[in-house]
Amino acid sequence: MTDFAATRAMFDLPEGVIYLDGNSLGPLPRNVAARVAQTIGAEWGQMLITGWNRAGWMDLPARVGDRIGRLIGAQPGTVTMGDTLSIKVYQALASALELRSDRRVILSDTGNFPSDLYMAEGLCRTLGAEYSLKTVAPEEINAHIDDSIAVLMLTEVDYRTGRKHDMAGLIAKAHAAGALVVWDLAHSAGAIPVDVTGADADFAVGCSYKYLNSGPGGPAFIYVAPRLAQQVRPALSGWLGHEAPFAFDLDYRPAPGIERMRVGTPAILQLAALDAALDVWDQVNMDDLRARSLELQEIFLSRVTAACPDLALASPREAEARGSQISFRHPHGYAIIQALIHDGVIGDFRAPDILRFGFTPLYLSPEDVARAADKLAAIMAEGRWDRPEFRARAKVT
Repeated sequence: MTDFAATRAMFDLPEGVIYLDGNSLGPLPRNVAARVAQTIGAEWGQMLITGWNRAGWMDLPARVGDRIGRLIGAQPGTVTMGDTLSIKVYQALASALELRSDRRVILSDTGNFPSDLYMAEGLCRTLGAEYSLKTVAPEEINAHIDDSIAVLMLTEVDYRTGRKHDMAGLIAKAHAAGALVVWDLAHSAGAIPVDVTGADADFAVGCSYKYLNSGPGGPAFIYVAPRLAQQVRPALSGWLGHEAPFAFDLDYRPAPGIERMRVGTPAILQLAALDAALDVWDQVNMDDLRARSLELQEIFLSRVTAACPDLALASPREAEARGSQISFRHPHGYAIIQALIHDGVIGDFRAPDILRFGFTPLYLSPEDVARAADKLAAIMAEGRWDRPEFRARAKVT
């Protein structure tokens, strides 16, 4: 059994704060600062450029990729790190479209993260007017998968509501229709059990700064199924995706397998932070994590729904239909969240009216969650959110 008291001790959390926003930015693991300091001082400072070989910097994207691969059910050597999530979405989508070159339609849903949709729209403009992005309501995706679809592109867990797609079922239907599937695991990796191998996923991408706690702007990952890895041709054919980067050939030849999905020089300081942050997962069983997550969610949900009738549940009521977050709707959601932060409970807001709360068993206890729910109930009962300073919008919500 996973010892969640032990994992909690591995995080540096501010005194008096209950953090329900790890689904947006994970908190600082205690060992990260020392690891980054070592990378800066002992490696960059003392080894200089020789650190690429002596400190193993060049191998970090693959080594860290394998550590994340274990959390998403990927085989060793099928995940690599680098760039941002939007870049990895573009790579996966472009490769998938080329593999289905007789079709022109990308299918996604209106609950997908907007950046994913923006990247798809931009790629369609680049490829020509015959390419299009089709979006439908999340609940209607299954009915729109047919033999006109080239690629199904979905985020497994809706960033606003926490609604979770049936990954295996949708992959099976898409494959039966001859389509490929690209999964965004930004709200899945480190939050729920994922098995890209068992579900027969084609491509998967994700960020590392949410549940994986790599820090703001941490590197993204990309998975390509082994059966496709030697076929894909990267649209972003950067020098580190070349078969022999230091031959400096003028013509591009893709590296074997997942290595071809590397683009430019990796961000070593960020990768070092992520590598250290992943140490906590060495003692975590994902089934234990899921069970505790659902326990925490139920505590919060039952208390808030009983005490806050003005908050409308935006997430599915059925536990297994959610990821690791719960969301409510209120026309003054932004001000309510600001009042809650003022009282020491950090959640976040998503336009137009979503109050969003993430549940991360690595550092949250049932007592934390109960206190957070009671604080929210008090703010609602007393109307303490209705103050000018809580209504003033900041750049980041």
